[in-house]
Amino acid sequence: MITSEQVWTDLQNRFGAAVFDNSEPSGLLTFTTNPTHLVEVAKYLYDHKTFQVQFLTDLCGVHYPNKKGGELAVVYHFHSLIHNFRLRVKVFVPIQKPHVPTLSALYATANWQERETYDFYGIIFEGHPNLVRILNVDDMDYFPLRKEYPLEDPTRRDKDDSMFGR
Repeated sequence: MITSEQVWTDLQNRFGAAVFDNSEPSGLLTFTTNPTHLVEVAKYLYDHKTFQVQFLTDLCGVHYPNKKGGELAVVYHFHSLIHNFRLRVKVFVPIQKPHVPTLSALYATANWQERETYDFYGIIFEGHPNLVRILNVDDMDYFPLRKEYPLEDPTRRDKDDSMFGR
């Protein structure tokens, strides 16, 4: 059975400071890497003779408006089906330059997931074969899941705030 400690030690030996901020919430190895090392780390886990992390379960975007220089994140969930081992990898990029390399050449499942993340967060996956909107209209000029807009319309008068504890 593969343990988080075993994988983390191996990654530290191979990549050093390029992998950092490790934790294990709910038993799920979680760490951060930078965009320049993302493909190399993913390929290493994929090709590793012991780990065989060959399935990308999910990836999603997150917007942290108060995290200067790392406002946008891509969170990857990987799975070794052979060993039933899962891990999470995070990559942070500035909102002014939201570029992350694509993993679609390594993981076929990344193709549509990266398109969805681009569609809703504006994260550009460099090298993606068809990075166009997938759910929103093509002429939309904003990214709806970024936290740049108020949650409620302050001009609405049809709501009674006392019903909501305000």
